[in-house]
Amino acid sequence: MVDAAFGHPRLAALYDPLDPDRSDLDAYLAMAEEFGARSVLDIGCGTGVFALLLAERGITVTGIDPARASVDVARGKPGAERVRWLDGDAGDLPPLQIDLVTMTGNVAQAIADPQAWRTTLRGAYQALRPGGRLVFETRDPARRVWEEWAEWTRETTYRMTDIPGVGHVETWAELTDVSLPLVSFRGTHVFAADGDVLISESTLRFRERTEIERDLHEHGFVVEDVRDAPDRPGREFVFVARRATAGGA
Repeated sequence: MVDAAFGHPRLAALYDPLDPDRSDLDAYLAMAEEFGARSVLDIGCGTGVFALLLAERGITVTGIDPARASVDVARGKPGAERVRWLDGDAGDLPPLQIDLVTMTGNVAQAIADPQAWRTTLRGAYQALRPGGRLVFETRDPARRVWEEWAEWTRETTYRMTDIPGVGHVETWAELTDVSLPLVSFRGTHVFAADGDVLISESTLRFRERTEIERDLHEHGFVVEDVRDAPDRPGREFVFVARRATAGGA
């Protein structure tokens, strides 16, 4: 099930204007350079911000996302012709030999269904060349961030944003359920132009570090490193996993 925040055309068009600061992607750009990646698969590419940043640097990029509306936004951006855009999930990928696979932001946690998670890891592995790397982030459950989110109400999260071509949009978020390892919340969007109210329901899965390491190992990866997220130090794990070479190293 695709979250309406990404799958509804009207909400997908709001994603970038409502969250314009993507400095969290700097660490991923740095890792692409660190690993000498000349080709990247961005799983959960959304509106294409990261894929286009990579393409600007001369990297061959494939972006895939099950939210068609978000990918349509990406396809309409300047420079979009440099990226290969695909609709679907990691189980729908064509044959690839990629240097680096990425899942930025909340992508890994938004894959809440266990079978979908296994499909994603399997698809990432198959897309990588031997020795290629998978990089993604996920929140550390020990930080219990949902206790902070418990304070989310209309009053504490309310924003009014004037979006060019759209008009004023009211937004707020509310925590709706904590049934660990799943945490759910609701986003409300009210369009002043016509009074339309659109709701997005989101669920994230909080996985323990040991669980993720086990899953990666079971799907043929070697965990090279578990780093800190520069934009949220002490709050997230950033996994760097390598597809084993033919010799198993």
